Amino acid sequence: MKILVLNGSPKKDKSDTMHITRAFLDGMNEAENNDVHIIHITDKHIEYCAGCFSCMRNGGECIYNDDMKELLEEVLECDLLIFSYPLYCYGMPAPLKAFLDRTLPLSSMAMHKVGERYEHVGQADFSHLKYLMICGCGFPNSAHNFEPAAGQFKLCFPNNHTMITVPESPMFNAPEAREVTAPRLELVKKAGKQYAETDKIDEQLLAEICSPMIPEDVYAEIVNGTT
Repeated sequence: MKILVLNGSPKKDKSDTMHITRAFLDGMNEAENNDVHIIHITDKHIEYCAGCFSCMRNGGECIYNDDMKELLEEVLECDLLIFSYPLYCYGMPAPLKAFLDRTLPLSSMAMHKVGERYEHVGQADFSHLKYLMICGCGFPNSAHNFEPAAGQFKLCFPNNHTMITVPESPMFNAPEAREVTAPRLELVKKAGKQYAETDKIDEQLLAEICSPMIPEDVYAEIVNGTT
């Protein structure tokens, strides 16, 4: 399988969330040999979308000559597209959002009804793609934090999508927290292997991965320096 990972964290390899993503990829690679390419979005030159819709009217040609053309070509060539990022203001970091905005060349101005909503008709065939969101946040709880990011991901990629949202993710970069983070990464690794084999993650396993690693109040006390 050809896997493209878009790392939206400005911390690049040192990203808290990338610990989760690497564990997931390790699990996938246990099941089969995969061709994995990790791109740090902040390394790329991506202009902000001008909203001119030129690309949607002229066969996908954007007014900007930056790295997006090459990135979109790689997206269309992969089988699994992974968005790995920390939660910023309940959404994705600005550089990754700029990338997402610039995917307009894949669609045309024409619309058609799909289910209960209208969608733009594609100018490229990306029906083979599967989508995975791996998102970590610094809060101790998942509820009332990840919903905006998850809602956007579902709307952008209504088919073949899977989401992993992990609270307390700064702990993955804390060596002293290894006692609780190592078992959690093993669960993520198990999920990666399961996903490679079945295209799905067991709901109970996913719920365990997305739960707090330590009690919420204890985590908050540690962050606040009150322990």
